[in-house]
Amino acid sequence: MSVAGHVVALHRSPVHGFSKETVDSLRLLEGQGVEGDAHCGVTVQHRSRVAADPSQPNLRQVHLIQAELFEDLRVAGFAVKPGDLGENLTTKGVDLLSLPVGTRLLMGETVITVTGLRNPCQQINGFQKGLLKQVLKVDRDGRPIRLAGVMGIVSRGGELSTGDRIEVVLPAGEHFPLTRV
Repeated sequence: MSVAGHVVALHRSPVHGFSKETVDSLRLLEGQGVEGDAHCGVTVQHRSRVAADPSQPNLRQVHLIQAELFEDLRVAGFAVKPGDLGENLTTKGVDLLSLPVGTRLLMGETVITVTGLRNPCQQINGFQKGLLKQVLKVDRDGRPIRLAGVMGIVSRGGELSTGDRIEVVLPAGEHFPLTRV
């Protein structure tokens, strides 16, 4: 276990929109997600996934983005601030994208288990034209590189506040890289 970073900002929205409102604290509900957020639930809440199969387990209960992404986007000419891309938690000091599947993030009273990468969609271009190409790139072999954060499930609920430290606990055994969920 290592202390790797902290929570910069917290966000939620009761409606299925794009950006989320910034708040000082969140209540995470074990096995469901962020209390008061449109994506909270035991089964999948993302509209396109509900249309495909509403009985799927919700592996996208919490969306986390590292604040370092916003500086990269600023350098590329985009103005994006915490909550704008629809994340619930904005973090600093943790390379979220390099974590293996099953990593546990201990923050405040809560534990979030990382399930995979966010798969950014065309809605991002509706927010700012050309932004999708900044958060969904392609490597030399044509494989996608997803930079729009990670998704997780709430393994232990409780209160979470801006400024809380993040402790990273890697899974035991073999580590598997994150894929889209």
